[in-house]
Amino acid sequence: MSGGFVRVESPEEGIRVVTVDRPEKLNALNSEVLGELRAAVESAASDAALRCLVFTGAGEKAFIAGADIGELAKLTPIEGREHSRRGQALLDAIESLPVPTIAAINGYAYGGGLELAMACAIRIASENARMGLPETSLGIVPGYGGTQRLARHVGRARAFELVLTSEKGLTAAEAERIGLVNRVVPAGQALAAALETARKIRANGPAACRFALEAIRRGLDMPLAEGQVLEATLFGLCAATEDMKEGMNAFLEKRPARFRGR
Repeated sequence: MSGGFVRVESPEEGIRVVTVDRPEKLNALNSEVLGELRAAVESAASDAALRCLVFTGAGEKAFIAGADIGELAKLTPIEGREHSRRGQALLDAIESLPVPTIAAINGYAYGGGLELAMACAIRIASENARMGLPETSLGIVPGYGGTQRLARHVGRARAFELVLTSEKGLTAAEAERIGLVNRVVPAGQALAAALETARKIRANGPAACRFALEAIRRGLDMPLAEGQVLEATLFGLCAATEDMKEGMNAFLEKRPARFRGR
C-alpha cells in the first residue's frame, strides 16, 4: 500500500516499513502526508499478523525535517489549533499501536519529525542525524505533542533548554547520551539496524510484547503501586495464552519457540 507521499512495504513476514517519500522537501509533513500516515497507521492497527512497524524517511538527508512551513504560515488561529490536534491524534495513534514501533532516523529530524520519532517505542539514529524542536524560532511552539513527550524522555530541564533555544544541532551521539535515542549506528545504516531490531522483536511472543507495551505505557502515568498491580494483571493474562505454554515448553525442550500470537 502506498500513497502519493507515503510508501508502505513489507520486506519480511510480520515487519512493515512506512517511508515518508518527499525527499525534495526533506520529507516535510503537510496535510496530505499526515492523512497518508494516518491511513498507514490505521491499517497497521488492524493487521493481526503484524509484529513490528518501522518509520523512516526517503533519501539520504532527512528522516522528516519538520512540518511544511509554507502551509503553516497560512493557518488562522482556529485552523492552527485544528492542525495541531490532528497531528497529536496521529502521533497518539502511533504511540498506542498494539505492536512495537521503531523510528529509523536517517538524517534531519526536526519539529514534527522528531515529534513522530518520540511517539515510537524505539529510536535508532544514524551518526549523521541531527535533531531538534526549532518551533520557537518561528514564533510557534511544538504542536504535535513535542513539549509533552520531550520532557518525558529527557527531563524537564533539558526539554526547557532544547525548546526555548530552538536547538537544531543536537547530534545523534548527544541524543543517545541524554536518552532521546536508543542507539546510534553508522551513516546509512539506520533502517538496517531498525530491521535487525524488528527481527528480534518478531522472535518473541506477540501477546507478551503487546502486554509489555501496555504495562510500560500506562504504568508511567500511575503511582508505582498501581503500576505493579497492572503488571501483575497482565502477567496473569499471559498465563492464559498458548504462546506462554509454547515459550515455556520450548525453553525446557531446548528449541526455538514457535509463537502463534494466541
